[in-house]
Amino acid sequence: MYQQMKRITSVFACSAAATVVLFCLNVFFGSVDIPAAGVCDVLLGRSSNEAWRFIVLESRLVQAVTAMLGGAALSAAGLMLQTCFANPLADTSILGVNAGASLGAALAIMLLGGGLASATLPVSGFVLVLVAAFVGSAAVLAMLSAFAAVLRSNLMLLISGIMVSYVTSAFISLLSSFATVEGVHLYVFWGMGNFGGVSSGMLPLFAAVITAGLVGSALMIKPLNVMLLGDGYARNLGVPVRSARLKILVITGVLGATVTAFCGPVAFIGLAVPHVARFLSGTVNHKVIMPLAMVCGAAVALACNFVCNLPAGNGIFIPLNAVMSLWGVPVILYVLFVGYRQKTLN
Repeated sequence: MYQQMKRITSVFACSAAATVVLFCLNVFFGSVDIPAAGVCDVLLGRSSNEAWRFIVLESRLVQAVTAMLGGAALSAAGLMLQTCFANPLADTSILGVNAGASLGAALAIMLLGGGLASATLPVSGFVLVLVAAFVGSAAVLAMLSAFAAVLRSNLMLLISGIMVSYVTSAFISLLSSFATVEGVHLYVFWGMGNFGGVSSGMLPLFAAVITAGLVGSALMIKPLNVMLLGDGYARNLGVPVRSARLKILVITGVLGATVTAFCGPVAFIGLAVPHVARFLSGTVNHKVIMPLAMVCGAAVALACNFVCNLPAGNGIFIPLNAVMSLWGVPVILYVLFVGYRQKTLN
């Protein structure tokens, strides 16, 4: 018991330290070379260089906060869904939340003939994409909530979410057939994911919604721990399984919809990080792995965002989801392999 507590404390300390270091790296380094002393002057309000001030405060700092909150949100959502459905491959994408946001964004981008380029996007255009993506996610969430009130089987609800994803993908394919080449290109660009889509004016709203969702996730720790024992045992302990499942769907839907609407469909964090949290802590107790998953998710998102913003030369853009996948696939395979080997040896 003492060794396990020591291990958990060490893991938390290392994860928190890594998050702080990566946050600082995101603020001090980027595609534009600014001396560390210049960054410090900007942060302390002593710099007269308006270009540096804009880059550090309006871009790097906001992007770092967005990545940290977005990573924590997706990790918490993925963990809750994996426990709720007893499925190690569950995350917000499998329930169709990301697909709903993608359909909303596709409607806003492709039907407007590609007039919403992110680099030269007028404020009204960006807001339109943002609202459309969130409405798409909310529509799917409302549909799944209605299903959850009727269906008693987790498997049936999971299948319903997958079917919703197929339907939305079909509509997106139809839109692609009738859209302009530029419109398809801009939609593909949006689908690569980007933590730089949140402005300083929108950050308070983004942070407030995500923080509320994370608090809601923490309040679901006890029902999640009981769900690990099975629905029948949970009912015997007095846990209203259907009500808890509906709350989990709403919380994860809000977290997934918010991140996807602001940042695009960010891949692999919700799927991979919960496994990393379980592997590092050596426990399935959500009192431990819920906060650990949030911290690890923030660290992973900051690390990937840092890589994407490194100077690549010739104006090359590094897609966020490409970095996420290159990191996520090896981690998942390693965790699964080590877990299988430990079960075999035991």
